Amino acid sequence: MIRRRKNVQKRLLLIILFLIDSILYVSSQALYGTTGLLHAPTAEMQKDKTFMAGGNVLHLVPLQYISSNEIKYTFNYYLNITIFPWLEVGYTCTINYAEHGSTYFPEQSWGKYTNQDRAFNARLRLWKEGWWKSWTPQIVIGANDGIGDSANGGSLSNLSEQDYGNGFLNRYYLAITKHLYFDNIGTLGGHISWIYSNRFDNKLNNPAFGANFRFGLKENGSLMNRIINGVNLMGEIVPGYTDVRSDLTFDSDASKYQVNIGMEYSFWKDYINAVVELNRCRYFSGGLVFKVHLK
Repeated sequence: MIRRRKNVQKRLLLIILFLIDSILYVSSQALYGTTGLLHAPTAEMQKDKTFMAGGNVLHLVPLQYISSNEIKYTFNYYLNITIFPWLEVGYTCTINYAEHGSTYFPEQSWGKYTNQDRAFNARLRLWKEGWWKSWTPQIVIGANDGIGDSANGGSLSNLSEQDYGNGFLNRYYLAITKHLYFDNIGTLGGHISWIYSNRFDNKLNNPAFGANFRFGLKENGSLMNRIINGVNLMGEIVPGYTDVRSDLTFDSDASKYQVNIGMEYSFWKDYINAVVELNRCRYFSGGLVFKVHLK
């Protein structure tokens, strides 16, 4: 009787842990809507013919992109497809919220979700991990919001010609990734990239660093192992947008880099995934990602 009670208690504990994971991942984030870490790009690629759709609730502070309190990013949605094993393209739409008293938005928009910031993204694999020698890493080049212009605000245009608010997601990058595999434990990914953007209010020409660990415990019928194997831990050091205070004003003396931590959880293989982020280790964002493998 005591043994049966212990088994019931153990099962209840596992169910509670699973539910806690589920609650956490309902509000998670993927800012760019492409393959990568939290904000730092990587050289990882999805499986050939993978279609992704997702949406995120975004914390306002890390995503404030002008030096006023008038425009706030609140949530986004995206579509993404890996057309070939070496090519990924996507579309991301981020929704702005118009504050009362805004001088950027007309009065009829105050207090409403308005103004969609659209971005097209692309990633191209130049070198596959393990080609030539087993130790060679994977190399990818990519662009987020490469045009950077939804209203004559091209990120590469002159200041006098640029609409201040556009091009927030604009960047170009070269990413290198290498994996280390540990039998019956998991896979460690190391990522380094160089990010460039010519936005006049947040120029980038800096490296970014990150790592992730995806658990791969031995499949022995244990429910706990199955739950843990859905976890992918992530951490990164990435440049840009660190000069925004909690009251959404610029801090010119702030650090050039930010440290972000988070995790991804796969509920049903990798068809349903959730990502949570603590930007600068304190600002929470999160979302869900749905994948369909067409091949």
